[in-house]
Formats: sequence, structure tokens, C-alpha cells
Amino acid sequence: MKIGLVGLGKMGRNLALNMHDNKFDVVVYNRNSEKTKEFIEKGIEGAFTYKELIDKLDDKRKIVWIMVPSGHAVDTVISQIKPFLRKGDLVIDGGNSKYTDTIKRGKMLKTDGIHYMDVGTSGGTNGARNGACMMIGGEKSDYEELKTMFEAVCVTDGQMYLGKNGSGHFVKMIHNGVEYGMMQAIAEGFEILEASDFELDNYDVSKVWSNGSIIESYLMSTANKAFSKNKKLEGIVDEIDSSGEGLWTVEEALKLKLPSYVITASLMKRFESKQNERFSNKVVAALRNEFGGHKIYKK
Repeated sequence: MKIGLVGLGKMGRNLALNMHDNKFDVVVYNRNSEKTKEFIEKGIEGAFTYKELIDKLDDKRKIVWIMVPSGHAVDTVISQIKPFLRKGDLVIDGGNSKYTDTIKRGKMLKTDGIHYMDVGTSGGTNGARNGACMMIGGEKSDYEELKTMFEAVCVTDGQMYLGKNGSGHFVKMIHNGVEYGMMQAIAEGFEILEASDFELDNYDVSKVWSNGSIIESYLMSTANKAFSKNKKLEGIVDEIDSSGEGLWTVEEALKLKLPSYVITASLMKRFESKQNERFSNKVVAALRNEFGGHKIYKK
């Protein structure tokens, strides 16, 4: 099995290295050829055009894994690789695409007999490198063919086939909505601690909360890591970007007429962060930087 991976950003480059470490053949492509050259220097096969990439894949079946930002970038890549694909080939979208877009893309490719799989990927940059969590949608037969690879690049029990096209990205969308709410709760807790009369050390609190407490979690240990670098989060602008999944989750809840108070409030908080300075916003910004490498804007 040989996989062509398109996109060597924060997640794509780490996933490619993860695959390589686990003895899977991977051929990488990035529109910035310098990044491709870096991988070739590491002993990983690279390509500088889409035709070259796909020519280097197995003749029996071409498998192309896309790791680019959601939206127009995904459509662009698909349109550029499609002329080189044949009936039975497989395209995988491992980014944070909106599930409705995934369903449309799957139907479009199916008209030419090309298979499509959506893989919602969690765990941040460290997960992509050392063991991710993947939520997978598409045809069951495609999943079974790739199951060994999914198991290898994910943590134990960290990959799951969920159903037809769109299900993987749908579950990842809701996952990110839940993540919004959890991060906001952590941030508000630390804001209350910061405003109290006690002389508390945020690093110490996050450390004890990360060991045996009910709220022990990956996010709490991430907070501890952030506070180890900057206990007061000084110099971090309290603006929190919203990459889309939280909004899509709220829109889905509205469509289904289901209340989602916490997720909606956390989304509104991100919008509000563009206007008001709050310590809680700095906590969320620091968390996002630690697990996802999201930029922290310095004053």
C-alpha cells in the first residue's frame, strides 16, 4: 500500500512522519516545493506535481490523502488530482471539512467511480505525529482495506469507522463543538482563580488538577504545559479565533431544534474576544497554541 499525501502543514507533515515511522510507504506533495524537499532529505519520497505524485502510487489503486484547510482548498486539490485518477481509486479528506461539503464531494466523485473517505482527525499536532484519534466515514470496504494503517497511526482504540460519507466529519464537527465548551469552562475557572484574593500559582493548580482529579484531561494537562511557559500568560492577546466547527455545530443544533447552551455560549465568547480583554480568553488562546500550534498574537 502506497499513500500520496497532499499538504505538509502542521498536521499533514506530522501525519506523513507518523506513517513513515510505522513503515507505510508515503509520497508527499506540497505546493511549496521547499517543504517537499525537506521530506526528501529525510528519506521520504516526494513529488513536485500532482501527476508525478499519482504516477508514483500503486498501479492497482491510487490512494490520495488530502491534509489542507477546509473549504475552497479541498475543492481545488480534488479538481487538480481528478484528471489523473481512475475508477476505483480513493481520495481521503483528513481535514476539518464541513460534513455537508463532504457528502457533496463524495457524490460528485462517485459519478466517475472514484471513492471518497472522510477522516476527522483529532489529537493536535502531537497526535498526528505520535498517535492520533480518527473518526472515519465512507465505504466500509475502503475502511477495512486501510484498517491496519489507521490502527498503526492512531492510539489504541483511537480510530473508528462510523458509517457513510460525511459521518466522520460530522462526528469531528460535534467533537470540536464539545471542545469549545470544555476549553471555555477551564478558562473561566482560571479567570476566577486569577481574580481571587489568594496568591495562587496557575501552574501548580493546573498540575494538581491534571493528576487524579475528576477534571483531569488532555486539555487540563495542556493548560499546565502552557502555564509552565508563562504563568500569567503575559503578552498574549486575548483574541480567540474560530475555525468554523463550533459555528457549524451550533447551526446543526438549531436545525435539529436542540438546545446547546454551553457550546453556543463558548462560540459567542470567541466572537466577543475580538472586542474585550479577558484573562479567560488568554487561557483559551494558550490552550489552542499548545495542542494545535495556533498563532498567539503578541502585543
